[in-house]
Amino acid sequence: MNLQKIFLPIVGAAMVVMAWQAYGWQGAALAGGALVMYLLLHFNRMMHVLKKAADRPKGYVASAVMLNAKLKPGVNLLHVMAMTESLGEQLSPAGEQPEIFRWTDGTQSHVTCEFAGGKLAKWTLDRPPVPDEASPPVAS
Repeated sequence: MNLQKIFLPIVGAAMVVMAWQAYGWQGAALAGGALVMYLLLHFNRMMHVLKKAADRPKGYVASAVMLNAKLKPGVNLLHVMAMTESLGEQLSPAGEQPEIFRWTDGTQSHVTCEFAGGKLAKWTLDRPPVPDEASPPVAS
């Protein structure tokens, strides 16, 4: 179970209660305003990432090799979408764990990411074989 979904609202409510006990309704208003500001900043970042991703082809990334180098375990899907500026092509059935997404670049190299519980668990980079241009074609 994701404790962050339970822990953060409890901490927010505790902040408001402690501020109310220390400074009365003015403290509760200040703590509530700070919580609302945090939520608005998070919502604004999420909308900005989704707006940029909506303008790009689904599952496209400029360079799969660079994406592979930048990925770190434990980041969430929104962070990966911010790096790629694109929605990933979902390979797993909707609502099933783990979620698997793929981003492909212009050279048909692709990065396949597996998200478990909303966090990046593992990823693989697949590159197509490059034909050897130095050897001449074999005549039959």
